[in-house]
Amino acid sequence: MKILVFVYGTLKKGFENYHFLKNCKFIGNAKTKYKYALYEKVYPYVSHSPQISHIYGEVYEINNLVLKNLDMLEGHPNEYKREIVPVILDNINKEIRAWMYFNDKYKGGKLIPFGIYTK
Repeated sequence: MKILVFVYGTLKKGFENYHFLKNCKFIGNAKTKYKYALYEKVYPYVSHSPQISHIYGEVYEINNLVLKNLDMLEGHPNEYKREIVPVILDNINKEIRAWMYFNDKYKGGKLIPFGIYTK
């Protein structure tokens, strides 16, 4: 079974944690099917509410070891919580399901109103 992960922050190409995914298969750019809130505090995080915008990011096919390493990086399940969400792949406009990390415990930070994390 394929393991897909949707990343929206420091795990994207060109960011400081991309090295976790550099040897994984890039599936494509995507956005979440549903709207969430993307904030930047020290690191970017997505909250289930308020429902502000779609979140834009990248999808990778990963293995169990990479998933374990991402869970450690994200502090799953105590800090960020991983769950499966529907995302839409840009290149083929196809809906797929992928793991995504949420953090509903953090409060505050800078709201990123259009759901695109940049440096």
